Amino acid sequence: MKIIILGAGQVGTAVARNLADEDNDVTIVDTNADVLREMQSRLDLRTVHGEASHPEILRRAGADDADLLIACTSADEVNMMACQIAYTVFRTPTKIARVRHNAYRNVEALFHADHIPVDYLISPEQLVTLHVERLIELPGALQAIDFAEGKLRLIGVRAERGGRLVGHRLRALRDHLPDVDSRVLAIYRGDHAIIPTGDTTIEPDDEVFFLAARAHASSVMEEMRARMQPNRHVMIAGGGNIGFQLANRLQHAYRVKVIERDPKRAEFLASELDCMVLQGDAADVELIVEENIQDMDVFCALTNDDEANILSAILAKDRGAGKVMSLVNRVAYSELIPTSMIDVAVSPHQITIGHLLTHVRRGNVEAVHSLRRGVAEVIEAIATGDKKTSRLVGRRVDEVDLPLHSTIGAIVRGDSVLMAHHDIVIEAGDHLIFFVSDKKRIPDIERLCQVKATFI
Repeated sequence: MKIIILGAGQVGTAVARNLADEDNDVTIVDTNADVLREMQSRLDLRTVHGEASHPEILRRAGADDADLLIACTSADEVNMMACQIAYTVFRTPTKIARVRHNAYRNVEALFHADHIPVDYLISPEQLVTLHVERLIELPGALQAIDFAEGKLRLIGVRAERGGRLVGHRLRALRDHLPDVDSRVLAIYRGDHAIIPTGDTTIEPDDEVFFLAARAHASSVMEEMRARMQPNRHVMIAGGGNIGFQLANRLQHAYRVKVIERDPKRAEFLASELDCMVLQGDAADVELIVEENIQDMDVFCALTNDDEANILSAILAKDRGAGKVMSLVNRVAYSELIPTSMIDVAVSPHQITIGHLLTHVRRGNVEAVHSLRRGVAEVIEAIATGDKKTSRLVGRRVDEVDLPLHSTIGAIVRGDSVLMAHHDIVIEAGDHLIFFVSDKKRIPDIERLCQVKATFI
């Protein structure tokens, strides 16, 4: 695809890197010439220096024949105007805009071809908030992703000594939970990926990724953990956009404390939230000890400062907090953090990229999610056509010509969730969940999901 990305900030750079690595024709626009030179020296893409919403700059970037425009500058207004110009002047088919402020997002009639022609809105802050909330809802989960409108759930969990399945072969899961059908997609032991079979033994500290119907996900997760107690007490470090949104969503179901360094912001939070707001530094050991950090089931470090997040999360873990999460923007940092210090490093880039890639993938793709900092992907696609026009429909799972390093994990058919056993015949309309451990195979999955030209 020919893709224009507006904005070479953290989100734009991360998206550009992923899309360029997949052999797309990528052009990135920004006002910072130094950043553009550095990107061009490292990535296979074009750069254009200038204002993202100016028609002539968009023309120089190739808007005349672009397939997709992703406007992700730091200014909502610039992003919206760029989409308007791309539609009015260049007739760009698909336009995605990063819009952070709810003042715009809450006006449903605003984003329409007759008004502001944005095809898809995206807010990294909102996506991160929902991601963290889901991890708080599921004690022990490292990653939690819903598919097919929530009918199916993918969970990543670290195996813990004392779990019923830990130290046993995977095939024992059926004996432990005879009425629950699930599928283990991958096991990561340190940096080593293991392709699971029934004879694979789960060891302590393994990262296990499995699929199960939403109603059964907690039961399977409990097999990997020594204990599963619901989270009740949550401490949030940072009252910015993400911290505020998260506290607002959690405050009536959990006992929430928010720590905010800026006095004016703390005053605003206290006036808007129905929970305890403390003005101070979350890296202040005396403060968090005084606020009973050892009683916190979850500690979330969500400031705009990676170093402050990592330090406060490590201190919280050291002083007895349960599950510790830290927002980490820099990829290098997230790769260096030991899991013994921080349970979950939340990467806004990876979360955002997954949602953006949904609109880039071909072949009836409904959703794309990255696992383990982008090492692998899980793709939800809809099977269409018939046996003559589709490579999927009318075939048993074991008859599908899957590319290497990929598998079909589960099938959602109407309201039914089916694990992809070898003898299941795929039907038109089925939602298929593909696990791809080698991202170079993604174009093969896209082709697999496309129908022939004769399909009507």
